[in-house]
Parts: sequence; structure tokens; C-alpha cells
Amino acid sequence: MRTSYAEWKYRTEDTWLAVRRAWEDGETAASCARRFDVGLANLWRRRAAENWRRRREPDPVPEPVEGWDRWARERLEEWEVHRDDVRRLAVDLLTALEAETVEDCSAWHLGWIYRQRARRLGPEAAARDREAAKGRPWADAFWDEDGRLHHLSWLDNQTLMLWRDECRKALGLPEGAAPSVPIPPDPTEAEWERALELRERSMLLEVSKREG
Repeated sequence: MRTSYAEWKYRTEDTWLAVRRAWEDGETAASCARRFDVGLANLWRRRAAENWRRRREPDPVPEPVEGWDRWARERLEEWEVHRDDVRRLAVDLLTALEAETVEDCSAWHLGWIYRQRARRLGPEAAARDREAAKGRPWADAFWDEDGRLHHLSWLDNQTLMLWRDECRKALGLPEGAAPSVPIPPDPTEAEWERALELRERSMLLEVSKREG
């Protein structure tokens, strides 16, 4: 016996989830409606209410002007140069850590070396390092009046202050450009504290990235 009203179709949430996945993966609404036997109008209502979104295909990576082969060879050469630089630095740092006193070390890692030697070799080595550093440009900046070595962020900032011009040259900064980088010349107390704060935030961010 025919009824005078439309027969309602009930579909479970699992069915509608499958419909949504199919539509978001690129299938047309009409095809989804036929395949899952759902009303097309209901499908569009669900789409609007639940904010369905098509999955966008990632943009293709454009081929370099020089071609992939040449580009890859150049990147490999850069990677090998960087690898060799890291190895040379590792040897220099290990040598500085194991030496009787710090005699020859990259200025950018000087504070870190002193901190690591104090930590690994003990107070006697730390005292020898401080005594050997007397008369050097960084001596008064690295240790306080009681002979305690400052924390690393302070040492790094002092290093940038002592070798500010060398740092700017390494960064490729022309004279007068970005005068506050790496830190302002003759900074005020507020500028110095701000530089320390920014460096400590940067260090914390790097730690959180490694631990995350």
C-alpha cells in the first residue's frame, strides 16, 4: 500500500562520517548521495552545519631554474662543507675541554668552554682558568668580584659585546645597518638587560623544541 508521505531515511553517524570523508577526499556530492543512499539536501545541510572542507592537495614543488640535478649537487656540496666545519669545531672544542688551560679557542664558544670545564673538570680547573685569563679582555666580564663564573647567557652577551664588529662582519651587515644587532654599541643598562632577556627566551625556545 502506497503512503502519501515520503519515506524518511535514517542513517547512522558512522555512515555520515564515511560520507564526509568521501566528500572531503574529492568525491562529488551526487556520487556520495548515491553510494551511501543519503539525501542530497541532507548532505549539503550536514556540510554547512559541520563545516566540511575539501582536502587541498599540496602545491607541486617548482623545479629550480638550474634543474634538479645541478641543484642537488650544489646542496650536497653545501652540506658536506657544513659537515666538515662541524667536525673541525668539534675537534677544537674537545681540545679546549681537555687542555690544561684554555689557550686556543673560538671566541664565540669561549664562555661555553669555561662553563663546561668548570662543570666537568671541577673547581681546581675552574680556578686555573680564571688565573690564566687574568689580563685578557674577557677576564673582568666573565667572572664576578668573588671569582664566580657568570651564567652562559651573560657570557654569550659579553662575547658579542667584546667581538661585536667581528660578529657584524660575519653576518654581512654594512656599517650603520641594524645598529642594535647583535647588541647596541655602548648599551644602556636597560638595553643590556633587554638583550639578556631576549637571549634567554631564545635559549628556552630551543630547549622546548628539542624536548618537544
